[in-house]
Amino acid sequence: MTLFFYVAIALITFVAFLHAWSKKDYDVSRTIVINRPKANVYAFIRHLENQKLWNSWYLKSENITTKFKGTDGKLNAICYWRGNDKIGEGTQKITKIKPGKVLETKILLLKPTKAVALGYFATKEIQPERTKIIFGLRGYLAFPYSVISIFYSMENRLGKECEESLQNLKRELEK
Repeated sequence: MTLFFYVAIALITFVAFLHAWSKKDYDVSRTIVINRPKANVYAFIRHLENQKLWNSWYLKSENITTKFKGTDGKLNAICYWRGNDKIGEGTQKITKIKPGKVLETKILLLKPTKAVALGYFATKEIQPERTKIIFGLRGYLAFPYSVISIFYSMENRLGKECEESLQNLKRELEK
């Protein structure tokens, strides 16, 4: 019984140490160049409804239900979604707009786990018909996700999804 107690205390202490040591904030972004004018790219990405055409999470869910509130593409527009286990359930709200340059959204995941993240897009004209776009996600990892991230980083997990989404966006806009 005493040995079990000491092992349990050691295990709890080890996990607490991992949590204290782990990085809790993440900021994952990817960049791509799209052969379209900046105005066209920004006009497309600012509409939440368009995400079902290029966002990798939407494309992985076969039976996704979406509802919109507010004027899509404008400040405070909200998209609610419910899909399969890969996409879960949540909302996305446009929280910041710098026309033609920056779009930020607050993403509230309800299922399969509760989490809050900031999604962001930035566009920059390289040439009149070429636009550099940055797509990223920023957030905070609470326990136990902070410990899990030591072994399975958000950079790997979200980075792959951001890259895939940007490739889909490029294909969609360059049609």
